[in-house]
Amino acid sequence: MRVGEQSTDPIDQVLGEVPVPASLTPEDVRLAVRAVVVHAAEEWPNGPLCRNDGASYPCRLHRWGRRVLENHGLNERQIDALIRHGNPFVHVPFPFTYTTPRPGTAPARTAPAAGYPARGQVGRPGTPGARPTTSGMRPGVRSGVPARPVAPPAAAPRWPRAS
Repeated sequence: MRVGEQSTDPIDQVLGEVPVPASLTPEDVRLAVRAVVVHAAEEWPNGPLCRNDGASYPCRLHRWGRRVLENHGLNERQIDALIRHGNPFVHVPFPFTYTTPRPGTAPARTAPAAGYPARGQVGRPGTPGARPTTSGMRPGVRSGVPARPVAPPAAAPRWPRAS
């Protein structure tokens, strides 16, 4: 059965479809992501079944989640990518705005915040874009905090002594 077809499951015929809220909230979108991921298809010898409740795929909650995410602005490929990702707690921005870059151009990058290096740059004191430090020490060393003791490399296993 395809996603848009009418189900022949007796429960679905009695209960009908789960209604989509008129105005979507961030909570609705989070629940929809969980619904499509948790109620994904699982292959069985007699055809795909819902991974969560064993109903014929797509079950009521999976169909509801797809409709909510489509109303939110995601397309089929993006919803399928969410399902393949497999994380029911993945964040979908609210409101969802998807802008496609022009063909042949790279997506625009935002500038780093003032005083902080861009991602991937090494923040050395005195270099442009490095984090400002309060002393001449390396940025990773905190003054006044004792260092953790480092255990010497173990050449032989340490067995408890017999007393």
